[in-house]
Amino acid sequence: MIPLPLRTLLIGTLTLVSLPALALEPFVATYQAYNEGKLAGAAKMQVVQTEDARWRVDLGIRGTRGFAWLAGLNIEQSTVFDTRDEQYRPLSQATVKHAVFTGKKMSGVYDWQVRSARWQGDVKKTRTAAIPLQDGDMSALLVNLAVIRDAQPGKALSYRVVDNGRARDYQYAVAAQTEIVNVDDLSYDAMRVARTNGGNDETIFWVANGVPTPVRILQRENGQDTLDLRLVEYQGVQ
Repeated sequence: MIPLPLRTLLIGTLTLVSLPALALEPFVATYQAYNEGKLAGAAKMQVVQTEDARWRVDLGIRGTRGFAWLAGLNIEQSTVFDTRDEQYRPLSQATVKHAVFTGKKMSGVYDWQVRSARWQGDVKKTRTAAIPLQDGDMSALLVNLAVIRDAQPGKALSYRVVDNGRARDYQYAVAAQTEIVNVDDLSYDAMRVARTNGGNDETIFWVANGVPTPVRILQRENGQDTLDLRLVEYQGVQ
């Protein structure tokens, strides 16, 4: 396996030209987390291949003390999955949230033999019932990888996400033209992928060809930026 190149703040301005889409390979990516334009924490996303030829994607976000939002907050999410017919098929999902004075743990299992998923832990009682699974269903965390695989200029994307005890349809529109996305000292020629059916909750990805993870992930609520993850470094793992 050829390791992916390292991108770091120290290498200056970088513009990525169109490259072939990447096959799924292990990587580790580091993000800075912003809230309303201010640095509020850090995040790490990684994809690893397990000994049983399965995959796992992890996302951890840690807040910086002194910020009302994310202060003392630590979120860890993980999905174990395999690939079937070029689709990412979730097998299990876990979420752990640590905050000052509080904490939550949730876990789910996707049983594809009986085609149902069920969650336990700190979930609402209304979300503990089994959910029938459909071909192509994913966890929310897998959407981060799916947009890398699927984004093409002008394309519409549709995913059914089964996560945290409920199933929802996520629809995205990929902009017809790429745009320059500046992340600190780096500059990416990226595709903008925006959710179109989220109502007041918006999620926008910026995807650059040749980069295995979104270069930026922005979440908004009622027009206000709540979580803005900006890629500062990524590296392949052998």
